[in-house]
Amino acid sequence: MAIAVEAKVNETFGPTIGEWMANASKGKIERMRFICDLLGLNTTPPHQLRYQLFHRTAAAVLEANRFKTDRAAMIVQSFSQEHRWLDDFQAFANIFGLQAEPGQAINYDLPSGMRLTMGWAVGSKAFL
Repeated sequence: MAIAVEAKVNETFGPTIGEWMANASKGKIERMRFICDLLGLNTTPPHQLRYQLFHRTAAAVLEANRFKTDRAAMIVQSFSQEHRWLDDFQAFANIFGLQAEPGQAINYDLPSGMRLTMGWAVGSKAFL
């Protein structure tokens, strides 16, 4: 399994798709289309979703392909005791028809047949 981890405390997941695509070059448009195709999304995602979540998830899938495994995972490791930005992650999971909750893995089968696991891991306050 190839795993990509996005660790957070209080910082956001960066720009939204709408912000990232504002005045997009041909390269950005191609990149977004490639990511959507890789993740099995037929249309450009809603503009309020965070680009970083798409990018990190695509990275896990690409690495799984590179290492010839049939499983990929994208895990958010949050050290925020208030679960800051969980709503962004949940909105991202929703486009796959999934309901995300802290501490629970969720799975999605990509059109390629690869199993994608996503999750919100809660880091201990002791490590802040």
